Amino acid sequence: MSRTLWIDYLRSFITVLVVAHHSSLAYTTFASFNKTAYINSTNPIVDSQRWVGLDIFENFNDVFFMSLMFFIAGLFLFKSIQKKGAMAFTRDRVYRLLIPFLLGGTLMNLLAYFPAYKVAHDSNDVVAYVKDFFFVEQWPVGPPWFIWVLFVFNILFALIYLTRKKWRSKELLFNVDWGKKPFAFIIGWFLFTFILYVPFAFWLGTGNWTGFGPFDFQLNRILLYFGYFILGTAIGNTAFNDSIFNPASPLVRNWKWWLFLCALTYTILTIFPATLTEMVKHQQITELVGYLIYFSIYVASCTCSCIAFITMFRATVHTPKSWWDSLSDNAYLIYLVHYAFVIWCQYLLLEAPLPAFVKFSITFIVSVSASWAVSIAIRKNAFFRRYL
Repeated sequence: MSRTLWIDYLRSFITVLVVAHHSSLAYTTFASFNKTAYINSTNPIVDSQRWVGLDIFENFNDVFFMSLMFFIAGLFLFKSIQKKGAMAFTRDRVYRLLIPFLLGGTLMNLLAYFPAYKVAHDSNDVVAYVKDFFFVEQWPVGPPWFIWVLFVFNILFALIYLTRKKWRSKELLFNVDWGKKPFAFIIGWFLFTFILYVPFAFWLGTGNWTGFGPFDFQLNRILLYFGYFILGTAIGNTAFNDSIFNPASPLVRNWKWWLFLCALTYTILTIFPATLTEMVKHQQITELVGYLIYFSIYVASCTCSCIAFITMFRATVHTPKSWWDSLSDNAYLIYLVHYAFVIWCQYLLLEAPLPAFVKFSITFIVSVSASWAVSIAIRKNAFFRRYL
C-alpha cells in the first residue's frame, strides 16, 4: 500500500509531541504526587521545579492531539481492509497492536514506573514493587492505553465492514466534493466534535478514567475518539488528497490563518474561564450557560487545532527528508517505549539544581533520542520490522 508523505510526517510529529507532553508533566504547576498510590498522581514523578509555561503547553496538547491521532489512524483503514480482507486485517491488527500492547506495554511500564515506587516507598525491593504494580496500583497502563483502544476500534470497524462489504463513499456522506465547500466542512467538523464531546462532558465530567487492569480509558472522551477514528475512515474512503485536502483548496491554502485561529481559540480557552466564573458568581449568567460557553470554546480549539496541523502539513510537506523518513518509520515504537525514558530521566533530574524548562528540555531530548535509537535496533529484526 502506497504511503502519503505528509500524513506520515504529521503522524510522526504528533508522536514527538506526545513525548514532549509526557516530558512536561513533572514540571507543571498543578502536578501532585500521591505516596499511598502513585497511580493517583498527576505523573509518576513530580519535581519541585515548576513552570506555568508548561501548563499552557500541556493543556494545549490535551485539547486536540489524541483526537487527531485517532483521526490519522483511521485514514487508510478502508484501503488496508480492502487489500487484505477482513480476516487477514484482523490478524495483522493482533500482531501490530494487541500483542505489542500486552507484552511490550507491560514490560516497558514495569520499567517505567519503578522510580515512582522508589519515591513513594523509599525502597528498591523489586519483588515488592512488582506486587505493588499489579495489585495495589492495579497494573498501570500509561501511554499504551491508546494502542489497546485503537485495536478495539479496528476490530469494530472490521465487523462493521463485514456487514457492509459494498460500502462506497456516498454511503458515508462523503460523495460531496468538500474541497468546494470548505465552510460547510468546517462547520460540520465543529458540530460533529460538539455532539461527541459536550453531552458526555456534562454527564461524566472531564477527567474520569475507568477500566480494568491495563484496559483503562478516559470515559468522557471515548465516543469523541471513536467518532474521530470513524471520521478518518470516512475521509480515507475518498480521494481526499485531490478534494478537501488538495493544496489548491481554500481549506489548505489558508493554513496560516488556521494556525492563527488555533492559537487564538486556545488563548481564549486559557484566559476566558476566569471571566465566566466571575459572571456565574455574580449571577450574570447561569452555571449551565457558563459551561456551554466554555465547552463551545473548547470544541472550537480542538477543531481549529486539528485542521491547522492537517492543513499546515498538507501545504508544506513536499519532498522527503531522510531523517524524517526514519522518524516516521520508527514513530510507533517510539510511542510504545518512550515512557520509560521519560520517567527515569525525570527521576534522575529530581535533585539537579536546574530550572523546570531546562529539566523538561533534557528529558524531552533524551527520551526522543533514546526511544528512536531503541526502535531502530528492534526493527533490524525482520519480524519486528514487518509489524512494528
